Amino acid sequence: MLRTMCKGKIHRATVTEARLDYTGSITIGEELMLAADIRPHELVHINSMANAVHWETYAIPGKRGEICLNGCPARLFQPGDQVIILSLAHYEESELATFAQKVVFVDDRNAIVPIETQLVPA
Repeated sequence: MLRTMCKGKIHRATVTEARLDYTGSITIGEELMLAADIRPHELVHINSMANAVHWETYAIPGKRGEICLNGCPARLFQPGDQVIILSLAHYEESELATFAQKVVFVDDRNAIVPIETQLVPA
């Protein structure tokens, strides 16, 4: 059986830009993507702290500290909004013994504060 687990999370990032005229995706600072184990074009979930909106799209690398919603979600997420970005993956039950989630905490400029690794309890 496969389980869907949250493998990486960027917690309370601040949206820096919203571009309606772009073809889609979320632009995330490359350093944040690396820290949260998010690869270019990987599906991510974005949750708004302002209005509880949930959106799924793919991630593309951007410049340091950038969090930009592109295309349709630009109507739902605005600069200054705080978001939680989740990266999910499927794991076999046997893989969970060594599975660890990366949680990337950021400050109000999206600079990485600490990164925590959280193990899954048995």
